Amino acid sequence: MLGTVNLVMGSSSAAMATPTHSAAVKSLASSRIGYHNHCRTLPLPLGLPSASISSSCFLSPPLSSPFSTAIAAVNSDSADKQESNKYYFVVANAKFMLDEEEHFKELLFERLRYYGERNKEQDFWLVIEPKFLDKFPNITKRLQRPAVALVSTNSSWITFMKLRLDRVLAESYEANSLEEALASTPTNLEFEKPEKWVAPYSKYEYGWWEAFLPPVTKAEAKV
Repeated sequence: MLGTVNLVMGSSSAAMATPTHSAAVKSLASSRIGYHNHCRTLPLPLGLPSASISSSCFLSPPLSSPFSTAIAAVNSDSADKQESNKYYFVVANAKFMLDEEEHFKELLFERLRYYGERNKEQDFWLVIEPKFLDKFPNITKRLQRPAVALVSTNSSWITFMKLRLDRVLAESYEANSLEEALASTPTNLEFEKPEKWVAPYSKYEYGWWEAFLPPVTKAEAKV
């Protein structure tokens, strides 16, 4: 009885199994869910009995499905938190951020509500005259002062806010602690009231932003 015959040609070799072996390989392939078996007939050298002609079979793993790819993309959402000392921000002058941009307040309170419903820890803050701006001379020279930055550890959300607010500048930086990252220079904000308010919604009340200040700044504001 002929067993497995190995043909060596150059640097490559081909393994051929008897019909019994081929059947075993096909059975194994059918038992591996999602795997595909590939078999083809290999000719034998002249002089060998035709009864010994058999197939060469191998298994190939399943291709990635769109569903598994989507799951991987969802799981990669945690990449925003891989560096706990990395902070992302958008910044503009305080007048625009706190007194003019009509959707900014609603966006922040909606996100705060969303976090509260899911018991998520807040990862975004408003920083008035942030000290980290000293690291970005190319930004500060384009800013009217005082400035206000929206800071977060979530890069994807800051990218969204950059597109949503439009008239802001964006960057990122690193800090050794949250206190260092959100350090600010004490500043009094004063906004002139318009003589005539024509918008269909009420004017934002002064101080609405205090709910989003860093903990240390909140404590100072109450003093």
